[in-house]
Parts: sequence; C-alpha cells; structure tokens
Amino acid sequence: MDFSLNDDQRAIQDAVGRIAARFDETYWLTRDREGGFPHEFADAMAQDGWLGVAMPQAYGGAGLGITEAALMMQTVACGPGAFGAASSVHLNIFGLNPVVVFGTEEQRARMLPPIIKGEHRACFGVTEPDAGLDTGSIKTKALRDGDTYIVQGRKVWTSTAQKADHILLLVRTTPRDDGAKGTDGLSLFYTKLDRDYVTVREIDKMGRKAVDSNEVFIDGLPVPLEDRIGEEGHGFRYLLHGLNPERILVAAEAIGIGRYAIQRAAKYAGERIVFGRPIGQNQAIQHPLAESWAELEAADLLMLKAAQLYDTGQPCGAEANAAKYLAAEVAYRACERAVLTHGGYGYAKEFVVERLLREVMIARLAPVSQQLILCYIAERVLGLPKSY
Repeated sequence: MDFSLNDDQRAIQDAVGRIAARFDETYWLTRDREGGFPHEFADAMAQDGWLGVAMPQAYGGAGLGITEAALMMQTVACGPGAFGAASSVHLNIFGLNPVVVFGTEEQRARMLPPIIKGEHRACFGVTEPDAGLDTGSIKTKALRDGDTYIVQGRKVWTSTAQKADHILLLVRTTPRDDGAKGTDGLSLFYTKLDRDYVTVREIDKMGRKAVDSNEVFIDGLPVPLEDRIGEEGHGFRYLLHGLNPERILVAAEAIGIGRYAIQRAAKYAGERIVFGRPIGQNQAIQHPLAESWAELEAADLLMLKAAQLYDTGQPCGAEANAAKYLAAEVAYRACERAVLTHGGYGYAKEFVVERLLREVMIARLAPVSQQLILCYIAERVLGLPKSY
C-alpha cells in the first residue's frame, strides 16, 4: 500500500499554499478583530479555479476527487487563516454535492458554474434552534402552491448568510406524523436567498469572526419548483450523500490547524530561552509536542483512507466519521499544547495560537457532535443497540 502523494496532489498543495501565503498573520488578525468576510482570499481561490476542484469538468470544475479537495483544504487551514480561511470556501467545495448527484442536467448547468467561478456565494440551511442534531424534528415548512413552494420557518448556525445570495435549504414538505420516519417528508432546495422574505441575524461567537454564523428567519419565501433537488420528500437521503465528504473535509482542515499549531510551538520552543537554555530542550515541552505530531499523522492516514474509499465508490461512513472524530480530538489537543508551550504569550493574540485553539473547537462541535459519531460507530460497526 502506497501512502505517498502523487505529483498532481503535491502540485495542488504547492499551488494552494502559494495563494494562502499571500495572506499573512496580520491579515487574519485584522479579520479576527474587526470581522468582515475575507473576500480577497476567497476571490483569489476562485480566480485560480480551486472552488471547482471536485466538481465535474463539464461545468467548469477540475473533476478531481475528495482526496484532492481534502488536501487542498488541509493546506488552506495549515496557516494563520485556520478555519477562517477554510470556512470562506468550504461550502463551495462540497455543498452542492446533492446537485451534482441528484440534480437534473438543467439544474447542474444552471447552478454549478456560478459556484465554481465564485460568482455565487451559498449558505447551508439545515440546523434549527429546537431540533439540534435531530434533523427529523425540523419545523421549517414549504407548502406547494402550483409551481411554487412557500417557505416559512427559521434556521440557525447558517454560515456566510450575511453575504450569501443562495441557500441549500432542507425543509419539511410533509407533516412528520404522515411519514414513516422523522426524516421522511423532508425536501431539499437550492434557491435564491431573497432578502425581501428573509432576515439574517449574525451570532456573536467565540471564534472564526472572519466568517459569519447566523440565525435565519424565513417569512413566506417563494421557491420555484425548478429549484427542488430530486423528488419531494427525499431531501434527507440526498443530503446524506454529501455528509461523508463533509466529514472528510472537516477532518482534513482540523489536521491542518493542528499541524500549524505544532509547527509554531516547536519554533517558539527552540527559540525561547529560560534559565539559560531553550525551553524546547526540556522533555516536558518536547514530549507533548511529539505526541501531538504522532496523533495528527495517525488521524491524517485515517482521513486519507476515508477519502480513498469515497473516491473509489466504496462504503466509507465509519471511516469518514472516525476520521472527523479523531482529527477533532487530536487537533484540539495540539492547539492547547501550542498555547501552553508559549506560556503567558500563548494568551496573546499576536502569537496566533490562542486563535487556533478557539477556532479548532469548531471541529469538535460541527457538523456532528463527537458523541453522535461514537453512537454511529457503536451501532453500525460494533452492532450494539441504538442508545437514543
């Protein structure tokens, strides 16, 4: 088994790394202090064609796999941009996977090229305040009136909605009582985010200030029938098709942040002199950083295995979920150790590592909790009874 990257994959890392290098610590520190979407970075990625890395060539994409997309996003995150950089383009990479797989030819031709070119910015409207991880309990509804659906409800933790002009929207089109399961009767739409019918309220949050997270209030949004993806009532199944790639990308991004944290910590430990010698000469500093390096490498191998399984059409649910779980845990630990290595300076924003710790927390919370991943593995891999 060959674990090395091929020439094309290394070229992706090099090219994306050169773009990321143009946006230094000062740029991202300013975004963290002041907020504001990193348009310059996202536009640079779009101009060089990277937003379509995993999209079909017929619509302007590169037609590569999730493996290449993961390597690209890991490179983006492995720097001072961290999740701020990654989240600014994340949805463009995987978000319209349901359109690619289940959309009509007309929908693919209409919806994909603007996303690939960066002309459209999309957001993801799934999570709701009263549902949380229980997607079957979402209450936002769409009532059909001829060739139009009228949508009423609210979403929460909708990233990039301040700037987005389109939304991938999961709503209930059949009352829950009429469905065999809670996830029956849900339909998926990709449509314009018309501000005449939608109010977006930004959430003041712990980190990743560069990319907004929002509450979205929808009041009578008209959605044309032509914007429905696939059949009515099957939206959750379509959405599931994109969940494994999302977990793989989040794992790759978390690993990138963890690696950058360890790089910074090791450099600081080699240069910081206390009691007449570098603090990195002490095993109490060395060993935690070395342990985190090993953990990140192990998580990376699992992430690449999940990506390879997906790209070759094999089942990858357990591996994708486990990769996200492991990457989130070890990346968080790496960032925490980077802060501790810096001592008091680790608490100062100018040394970057405190922001890495704040942002890497996202991977432990989203897009699915660590606990629900363990439930999935317990049930699907170990054959244990459902616990919730």
